[in-house]
Amino acid sequence: MKSIRVKDKSFSISIEAKEIDKSVENIANKINKDFADKNPLFLIILNGAFVFGADLLKKINIDCEVSFVKLASYAGTKTTAKVSQLIGLNEDIKNRTIIIVEDIIDTGITMDFLLKDLAIKEVAEVKIAVLLFKPKAFVKDFKIDYIGMEIPNDFIVGYGLDYDGLGRNYTDIYKIIE
Repeated sequence: MKSIRVKDKSFSISIEAKEIDKSVENIANKINKDFADKNPLFLIILNGAFVFGADLLKKINIDCEVSFVKLASYAGTKTTAKVSQLIGLNEDIKNRTIIIVEDIIDTGITMDFLLKDLAIKEVAEVKIAVLLFKPKAFVKDFKIDYIGMEIPNDFIVGYGLDYDGLGRNYTDIYKIIE
């Protein structure tokens, strides 16, 4: 499919599934090397990162654990600049190594919120693995340890990313046609 329609918007293909898979594999290889002697807790951010998280974990071959948090900061095609925590951590993560798994970082507001929350919980170390990074939208100041791809500041859907809850199920990533 070269273009799709989600709700009232049209989208054209931006990143094909095989390119996404290559990026996921690159991130997994780096994590496997960097954490060979550790047992990190992968913290997957719902809802968007569930597809990336599942694919990433299939390529992780080290001892690890998995948990989820659900954060929200979007309404329609715009960020609200306000983060809501809908589902939180249940595990004791004090002195743990955490690898946050996120589908996309644009402004960085959601990730900044989560990093501050984790700092209060006295984790030993936090690393960030993100599939997509929008450097032109980024307004925060934290290090992203594993980046799959840098992309323009377009609104995108597919591979877990949505528009008002729709479009997450596509294997490719599509950008909005203005």
